[in-house]
Amino acid sequence: MTPSQLWISFYTMLRKDIVRMFRIWVQTFLPSVITSCLYFLIFGAVLGSKIGTMQGVDYMSFVVPGLVMLAIVTNAYSNTSFTFFQSKFFFRGIEEILVSPTPPWLLILGFISGGIVRGVLVGAIVLLVSAFFTGLHLAVYNVLIIFGFAVLTALVFSLAGLVNGVYAKSLDAINIVPTFVLTPLVYLGGVFYSVHALPAWAQGFTYVNPIFYLINGFRYGFLGIADIPLWISLSVLAGMITTLAAINWYLIRTGLGLRQ
Repeated sequence: MTPSQLWISFYTMLRKDIVRMFRIWVQTFLPSVITSCLYFLIFGAVLGSKIGTMQGVDYMSFVVPGLVMLAIVTNAYSNTSFTFFQSKFFFRGIEEILVSPTPPWLLILGFISGGIVRGVLVGAIVLLVSAFFTGLHLAVYNVLIIFGFAVLTALVFSLAGLVNGVYAKSLDAINIVPTFVLTPLVYLGGVFYSVHALPAWAQGFTYVNPIFYLINGFRYGFLGIADIPLWISLSVLAGMITTLAAINWYLIRTGLGLRQ
């Protein structure tokens, strides 16, 4: 395929996904906003004033980066997994792409790009909503770190969602992972607390949770504080991207679970 043909193929997949997510914005954007508002009300108006500070900063400011990351993770994952599953079972579009000259890496890029866009957009919306509850006097230590972790985290969970979409045989299989795996990992990954506030045995469980490192780096971009060095978070992020990209390339390249 020529560069022009590669671009047309990628643009077609991305445009289709973006048009879909804006067409059904009540399902794609609104739920995260409503959920975040409830979190901000509970932890800001009810619990935040009683807790006071966490790691030397206002508790509400401490929580905001974690809630934004929660929105990015869940939306990037669910968008890619559902879009791929829908194309595979409902529209039968995957077979057409597989028999076309489209290379595997472009198919992967086309599907995960929509998840990245949705994850980052919803994260930005949740961050804006937090201004109504915190006044957004949230310190911004490093904008590049914030943006980098937001995009790369959306990339990680778009890749993870694509793996789920390839293997899923039903809508139930799509919903099980976000409900029973992702959500608990995010909640136990330091969204609402510092790992140093936990007993030693609980800290050990937190350190084996990969999402902890993503939240840690993202929070560092806002507040300049971290439970662990930033380079460790970046290393975990790079390892997850490399591993998931390799898995996706293998699945798409071999057509495992795709050719019906």
